[in-house]
Amino acid sequence: MHERFKYRTKDELLQKAKELNLDLPYSDDITPLFQPYNLAGFSIANRLVVQPMEGYDSDDDGSPSELAKRRYMRYSSGGSGIIWFEAVSVVHDGRSNPHQLWIHKKNSDNYSRLNDEIRKSAIKQGTDPFLVIQLTHSGRYSKPEGVAKPKVAALNPLLDKTMPYILTDDDLKRIMDQFVEVSKLACKSGFNAIDIKACHGYLLVDLLSAKTRTNSIFGGVETPGRFRFLLETIDRIKYEIPGIVVTIRVSISDLYSGGFGVDENGEPDFSEPLHLIDQLKLRGINLVNITMGSPYFNPHVSRPYDNPVPGQNKPAEHPLEGVMRMINSTALFQERFPDIAMVGSAWSFLRQFAPNTGAAVIKNGQASFIGFGRNSFAYPSMPLDLIKNGMADPRKVCITCSGCSRLIRSLRPGGCVIHDREIYGNELKKLIADEK
Repeated sequence: MHERFKYRTKDELLQKAKELNLDLPYSDDITPLFQPYNLAGFSIANRLVVQPMEGYDSDDDGSPSELAKRRYMRYSSGGSGIIWFEAVSVVHDGRSNPHQLWIHKKNSDNYSRLNDEIRKSAIKQGTDPFLVIQLTHSGRYSKPEGVAKPKVAALNPLLDKTMPYILTDDDLKRIMDQFVEVSKLACKSGFNAIDIKACHGYLLVDLLSAKTRTNSIFGGVETPGRFRFLLETIDRIKYEIPGIVVTIRVSISDLYSGGFGVDENGEPDFSEPLHLIDQLKLRGINLVNITMGSPYFNPHVSRPYDNPVPGQNKPAEHPLEGVMRMINSTALFQERFPDIAMVGSAWSFLRQFAPNTGAAVIKNGQASFIGFGRNSFAYPSMPLDLIKNGMADPRKVCITCSGCSRLIRSLRPGGCVIHDREIYGNELKKLIADEK
């Protein structure tokens, strides 16, 4: 049964987990969070990650707006070892909304300047963050002008309410070319790593599950065709940009029928995702960001919450069950591939206790990094507070109210409506007024 977070002490939290037959990891010692990590010659200061959360606030040309810059400067001074930039489109017609970040030849210098400012700010706090850019094509969820213009690898009756455009092989080859060209721009702009986004219902995870795509080199029943776009894109980037770190954020189970990493009933089946990571390991990939589900279909999977977005039903499961699903699933991959650094997700529901659970997970070898999305909106300075005070401030943590998600679903600038009220609380008030 779904339940709001109401645990004032660790004992209350652990007791609830016990009642649910969940073995929630927990450690009073949070020092594992501050262990540096050597990745491909880079020394990452700690195990805390700003996860890619879209702000829907770029300028019209896809450059970071002043509001977007403000978010990243808050991250930069917060002390996280990795700042994983939100989804940045590789083409205009693959944008999820008119204000999704989009990098191209005419604006890449704007990303260079932002990265320079991020590093200067972070160095003042004693960190030099590892910067990852998440490159994407929104596929089924493309809305470049604010109106749905879905482009898919294969039809999915569960997801497709109207007939989408089915991308041809030639279309996909051109999109692959764009991933490669944009990766070169990103490298010149000062990013340490390129993330090829393969999750949350967007184009690349759609390709990974495209069993019904026929007469195509990018699909079919067998995995070589379905994996081809992602693996060939990675191969080309690594060949054409020697030394660049390539990573992916991948859905290891979409948890809906016809998705990736599921059986015929839509339940988790990790056989193909494990095979995919095997292929990535062969290519020298040493950083993978793990997620599950889709914010468009089952948002509680990757973002367990107190309150859903208005109009959505509360899930039947307790949010702690969602937290443990992600912990256990990430652990399975981390233990299978100990030489690949796995980033875990879905921590924000745990509030001020998330660092304690994250430290236990790292100590147990169940993940290498702990990533925060919604909580980074709300509390970007949590890493510094953890270092200085040994604990997170319960007055500052994300309360998983879904206010940020509500703004984003309405194609408005996204941020914390509670702890960044002056901007995003007012944005929510405007949304509510418009909806009346």
